[in-house]
Amino acid sequence: MHLSPDQIIYWQMGFLKINATIAFTWLVILILVVTSVLVTRKLSTDLKRSRWQNLLEVVVITINKQIEEVGLRQPHKYLGFLGSLFLFIALSAIGTVIPGFEPPTGSLSTTAALALCVLVAVPIFGIQEQGLKSYLSSYTKPTIIMLPFNIISEVSRTLALAVRLFGNMMSGAMILAILLTITPFLFPIVMTLLGLLTGIVQAYIFFVLATVYIAAATRTQDNTLSESS
Repeated sequence: MHLSPDQIIYWQMGFLKINATIAFTWLVILILVVTSVLVTRKLSTDLKRSRWQNLLEVVVITINKQIEEVGLRQPHKYLGFLGSLFLFIALSAIGTVIPGFEPPTGSLSTTAALALCVLVAVPIFGIQEQGLKSYLSSYTKPTIIMLPFNIISEVSRTLALAVRLFGNMMSGAMILAILLTITPFLFPIVMTLLGLLTGIVQAYIFFVLATVYIAAATRTQDNTLSESS
């Protein structure tokens, strides 16, 4: 039994190698890209629409509402980034019901990469909303002494995102593998369904936390203006 898809090597030449994490990461990305192209190539504004377009609209509207409920006033600006995070993690979780599929989110390298995306996206969106000077000044509020603590907070919450997602996804996969060895019939089916539910929940939690961090970075300017008025 392997602890991480990193340990499954499909091809290697010297220090170059393709493991299960890389292979299934690109497979998930390919599925998302191909699906989006196929669904959006014949969009319709009429009352009669395809089932796939209806499903896409439901997903987009739902994600938009969730972003807006967190506090971001223009959810469409963040839909591409936050929606992609959610769909990638959710599809990785759904793939666990397919025999032989190794969820890339079961690797710490993948979850760390997702968390780093959030780490980079937060200041980018914050600077776009507030401007560079105003955003950087938020690290020194209410006093310059808070600067190192605010920086540590940014790094620590990124690590927390990665470890939380990795731990939950890997634990579900390990429990399923153990039960499959001991009782190869009923319990693995139940645990697969439970793992699928857990994976969707983890995708939602990761999505919400990323949205909260971005909302906090873009809301500072609004709070400052309201306090001054």
